[in-house]
Amino acid sequence: MLCIDLNCDMGESYGVYTLGYDELAMPYVTSINVACGFHASDPRNMLKTVKLAKKYGIAIGAHPAFPDLVGFGRRYMAASAEEIKADVIYQVGALWALCKSEGLTLQHVKVHGALYNAAEKDMAVATAIAQAIKSVDEKLYMICLGNSTMVKAAQNVGVKYVEEAFVDRAYTRDGTLVPRKQDGAVIHDVNRVAERVLSMVKDKRVTSIDGSIVEISAQTICVHGDTPGAVEMIKAIREVLDQQGIQMKAFGK
Repeated sequence: MLCIDLNCDMGESYGVYTLGYDELAMPYVTSINVACGFHASDPRNMLKTVKLAKKYGIAIGAHPAFPDLVGFGRRYMAASAEEIKADVIYQVGALWALCKSEGLTLQHVKVHGALYNAAEKDMAVATAIAQAIKSVDEKLYMICLGNSTMVKAAQNVGVKYVEEAFVDRAYTRDGTLVPRKQDGAVIHDVNRVAERVLSMVKDKRVTSIDGSIVEISAQTICVHGDTPGAVEMIKAIREVLDQQGIQMKAFGK
């Protein structure tokens, strides 16, 4: 039986500001990536998200980023490898402690935004992230963009990892994500997203923005929870996977 994990970024509200559709979307995913305070969220919202995941039995991962609250972590920062490693350890450690306070175990780490984009191409950045994850807990998985430098870094460092595909983001012909500033980078059509998830899971391929076929091997599929129509999109993905007899479960279980 085919099996896949569906992950979603959550816990990105900050103070009195609410972002995303966490409570509506969470019952339909199997893993979540919780913002750790550097691009979004705060201790209270992090704990609230952990408790919500506990309620629904969802696997929890840390979602560390560059320290960029104003830019939502989507602006590149010229941080050194040493700084990146320390920042990731700090953020993962905070969520790890909040999970422990609820009797839960952290499953994985998936870096956010510009840090993720840098890691998919820059070996020094990807290595710093992998080293940080392993230093906190060797049982943690690193979520890596499929076929990217992140995978090689995880292998070199010896950290557990899974490869990821993005169902609601466009790909270039070389397998990288189309920059968000480019037209067509984010896919909003629910039917198209449903078709893409089946192609990714069953055929292990995705059609790039220029029509090329990109081979992928993903153990987890990401759908963003803060885009308009996200809940309907997540429900549609779940429905089409169920119809095809594809089991959904967290990769760490």
